[in-house]
Amino acid sequence: MNPETPYIAIQYSTVKQNIIHMATMAKNNGCNLRPHIKTHKIPEIAKMQIDAGAIGITVAKIGEAKVMAAHGIEDIFIAYPIIGEDKIQHLIALNQKIRLIVGVDSLSGAKALSKAFEKVNQAIEVRLEIDTGMGRTGVPYDEAFDFARKINCYPGLKLTGIFTFKGLVYQGKATLDWEKAGLEEGKMMVELADQLRNSGINIEDVSVGSTPTAASAARVDGVTEVRPGTYVFNDTMLVNMGICQWDACAASVVTTVVSAHQPDKVIVDGGNKTFSTDAPLNVFPHYLQGYGKIIGRDDVFLEKLSEEHGTIRLEKEDGSLKVGDQLAIIPNHICTTINLHDKVYFIEDSGQMRAVKVEGRGKVY
Repeated sequence: MNPETPYIAIQYSTVKQNIIHMATMAKNNGCNLRPHIKTHKIPEIAKMQIDAGAIGITVAKIGEAKVMAAHGIEDIFIAYPIIGEDKIQHLIALNQKIRLIVGVDSLSGAKALSKAFEKVNQAIEVRLEIDTGMGRTGVPYDEAFDFARKINCYPGLKLTGIFTFKGLVYQGKATLDWEKAGLEEGKMMVELADQLRNSGINIEDVSVGSTPTAASAARVDGVTEVRPGTYVFNDTMLVNMGICQWDACAASVVTTVVSAHQPDKVIVDGGNKTFSTDAPLNVFPHYLQGYGKIIGRDDVFLEKLSEEHGTIRLEKEDGSLKVGDQLAIIPNHICTTINLHDKVYFIEDSGQMRAVKVEGRGKVY
């Protein structure tokens, strides 16, 4: 098989190694692993993660949960506040088929869930999301205790845990010290869980951790679960952070040089409809140089993207790249890059390639 470029190539053996590595880390720390499928969005890979020891998966959208449930995944955490009556009806239907857990971060959202599930004589597991410094969704840390006590009384809801996504934040500031960030994340959440348990709330799950912080957060006694996602493929940002090496990057975008009229520049057939551009260049903490790492070439850079064109700059005007040449490029951010593609191509251990549909892409609700 020779796919038409641009396409995403996935080294199957590297994916397996990455999955085993994270599963082993979690097991050695006595911590459950519930990987986020936002990176791959592929049921086959989710099943590989579960077969390696993950207790279930994490998703961000109901649409992703429905795809994974349809492919036999039976334990799913939607780590996102679900707002809206129509969406809640989807939850009710899904809750009858699998173990479903849903994130909450507002009283109004929790009340709507409570009303809807009590009406149909069901109960839904919920986890309270805590903002530990990311400044995104989540109840402010110092308000979480009172908030949890309120929603714990709502009929139709079973408050079984708390969760957070802190990212690379330490003492309220962005950092590259992923170990300190993860330890702080874990300790903050365990302290809150202990306070809630002491007040009579049965907090079973303390769920934390991204790919950068999972290993250090998992070491904190009392953390029960980590939810890394990007580790399954890895990307340029993680290499720049020192989380992994280039040989652990399983995914690359294969492009073709389509124009070469200048000695220091060529154009490839991958633009911002092919590569994610959500990671800013030349700023802390990643200091990204260009829109991806070109495999095997340290002297060329993907410096500019338009919709269908990628501009490759050569450090030397040597004409070493010609029309028809192919380049494999590790994206800066693989998660959002995968979401741009209908399918990827697994390169098996035998060298054979096979197309795999990205079943969960484009699920925006």
